[in-house]
Amino acid sequence: MADPYETLRSDPELARLVDEHGEITLDPATDPFARLIVAICNQQLSQASAAAIEERLFDRFEVTPEGLLAADEAALRDVGLSGQKVTYVRNVAGAFGEGELSVDALAGMDDDEVRAALTEIRGVGPWTADMFLIFVLAREDVFPVGDLGIRKGMAAVYGYDEDDRTAMREHATRWQPYRSYASRYLWRVSD
Repeated sequence: MADPYETLRSDPELARLVDEHGEITLDPATDPFARLIVAICNQQLSQASAAAIEERLFDRFEVTPEGLLAADEAALRDVGLSGQKVTYVRNVAGAFGEGELSVDALAGMDDDEVRAALTEIRGVGPWTADMFLIFVLAREDVFPVGDLGIRKGMAAVYGYDEDDRTAMREHATRWQPYRSYASRYLWRVSD
């Protein structure tokens, strides 16, 4: 099996980031459902805002399908979730709680099948599906160019216009099959 860091070091700019930040690993989430809920909390929010909401949510509720389905909607809004995100969280809880989806089933699918299955849930879009692939299933070759942090990292490291997703995707092909690792380094730059 090839070494992801060796592949990334073939790109001089990424080699510098690997040297600066060390070897960043991809590890499957210990609580996949909770990690998916975290991704929904993070949708279109700053890291600080999302972290505050997550902390309140996890302090106040049992973050399981059953716990979130049983939670009062007003109480979920009180922790900082918008009405729309309350709906999204409950949709995800319903899909997992009713057995429509399971982490084991998703783990057995290829990346495109996972994206298709997750984006069937209202409130889970391509970005959230990509976060699930990277941070829950620890898939090695995901390049979430829809993420602003990735685009900011690409702009800072390579000088791309933040809106030029096509050029970024093209550039990222050189990191295959380890684009998730490259993404983790690009997030370090944008953070």
